[in-house]
Order: sequence, then C-alpha cells, then structure tokens
Amino acid sequence: MNIEIQIQSLITSLIYGLFSSFIYSLFYPILYYKKLIVKVFSCLIYSISIFILFFYLMMIINNAVFHSYFIILFLIGFIIGKNKFKNLRNIFIKKKRN
Repeated sequence: MNIEIQIQSLITSLIYGLFSSFIYSLFYPILYYKKLIVKVFSCLIYSISIFILFFYLMMIINNAVFHSYFIILFLIGFIIGKNKFKNLRNIFIKKKRN
C-alpha cells in the first residue's frame, strides 16, 4: 500500500470516528433507554452498522486492509467527537424530560 492510500485511510478513519460519535450523540436516548431489551438491541444495531460502514469505506479506499493505527485514529476521532458533541446529547435529554 503506498503512502497516498495510507494517508487517505488515516484521514477517513479520523473523520469517520467523528461521524460515528455524532451518530452516537443523536441516538443517545435510544442507546441508554430504560428497558434492557431495547438498550441491548439498539446497541447491537448501532455497533454492527458502524462497523459495516467503516469496513465498506476501508474496502473502497484500500481493499479492506486494516492496520492498528487506522483503528487508533478512529477511536481518537470518536473521543474528540464525544467531547465536542456532548452538548448535542444534553439537548436531546432535556427535550425528552420536558
């Protein structure tokens, strides 16, 4: 794999981490619902769909070759996005309480 494809994969992993954190913030009330069956089912659907989309993006960019630093950048993007989108999550929780 050449350096251009690796850089594209790194940037895609970081941006996708931010995107998945945004989606997590949107679906936060559903992912942490009071009923256990809803919580388990929604977490399972969220995790599988995020992984499948990430795998598909990596397949388009670099024929689905995964390196540990792609996953590390995905997690860094998710953590950055989680802190950034925390206010969005709080807005949905306040709307739900009212």
